[in-house]
Amino acid sequence: MQIPFFSKSVAIPFDMLQEHAEKVKECAWMFQQAMECYASGKCARFDEYRIDVDKLESEADTIKRNIRSAIPKKASMPVLKFQLFMYIREQDKVIDSVEDCLNWISYRPGSGIPEDLKRNFFDLFDAVVTPIEELSNMVAEARKYFDGYSEHQRQIVMNIIKNLGKSEHVADKREDVLKLDIFTKESDPAAIFHMVKLADLVGAIADHAENAGDMMRAMIAK
Repeated sequence: MQIPFFSKSVAIPFDMLQEHAEKVKECAWMFQQAMECYASGKCARFDEYRIDVDKLESEADTIKRNIRSAIPKKASMPVLKFQLFMYIREQDKVIDSVEDCLNWISYRPGSGIPEDLKRNFFDLFDAVVTPIEELSNMVAEARKYFDGYSEHQRQIVMNIIKNLGKSEHVADKREDVLKLDIFTKESDPAAIFHMVKLADLVGAIADHAENAGDMMRAMIAK
């Protein structure tokens, strides 16, 4: 008697998701170091940090491709495949956005950040680093949820997702304050354009972290 064929069932590749999230977390540290270096206007290591971020981005891209290729086309999972792929896309865009920031800065090397704007710039940097670091924790806690489908564990993941949303809101507010400060205190058009664009790029980091949280919410929805 021939056994009917059913679509192969596979688990969510959390090992690779966690590995990717750790690359994102490592990128957060590099981002902090690079921004402190740039802000000083006297640091010669900025290009080293930028190259290190480029390497992390390349490694993360490889993991992203491996996740996609690890799942057969006719596989069933505890979540929809498009949700998983959208999640990894947004998590990957966090690193892409960090890379965009540092590449943008490299167009005006040595310009630094004016002393009277540093506080608001660093307030914005701090607001986006927190959600980057939370992504790794979210993946680890989500893995525990899918191991046993505990409602308690689901709430732990939901709380992390809510915190990502709050962090993004804080980042938005600080981005607005910074832009107003730039237009108020700067007079050089090139400097204004460069710094406002930089604020946009930094803010995008928190946007993608929140988007990753939204996709995780969809994956753990009842």
